[in-house]
Amino acid sequence: LVDVSRISSGNITLQMDDIDLVELVRQTGGEFNEKLEQKGLNVISKFPKEAVMIYADGRQLWRVIGNLYNNTAKYAMPDTRVYAEVAKDGYEATFIMKNISEKLLNVDADTLAERFVRGDESRSTEGSGLGLSIAKNLTLLMGGMFDISVDGDLFKATIALPLYVEGQEEKGQ
Repeated sequence: LVDVSRISSGNITLQMDDIDLVELVRQTGGEFNEKLEQKGLNVISKFPKEAVMIYADGRQLWRVIGNLYNNTAKYAMPDTRVYAEVAKDGYEATFIMKNISEKLLNVDADTLAERFVRGDESRSTEGSGLGLSIAKNLTLLMGGMFDISVDGDLFKATIALPLYVEGQEEKGQ
């Protein structure tokens, strides 16, 4: 809870650096492979062959992406496909994760990223309901965009972050 307060108030020091988003997503996803496989989830990854360099805090971004993988492992319908995609468009990079929810999502997408909110009442045994709120606030602090959409049982999270520009650290951006 202290973390949430610090993050939502912006009272956190970020260690911004140039990071390969493709490599970070691969590493993070790899750490959740066993959990996903135990639930019969088949991850379909779509990544560019080349590095996609962004300007972010690697530790905090790992936390954001890890939250999305962890939520997928917990709440996706067993024996279905999960889609993870990294793309580069214009001046930003995106990470998109999609899955089919095991339970009916009885809240709207905007509400899911609020504190202490779970997508359904059955999610009362695990977690604090803070994960997506933390992920959203960390992404915003790094100058990115965090969006959740729900279409029926399809859950989709999108993170967009600015691409790394040579000399960015010197400018303090």
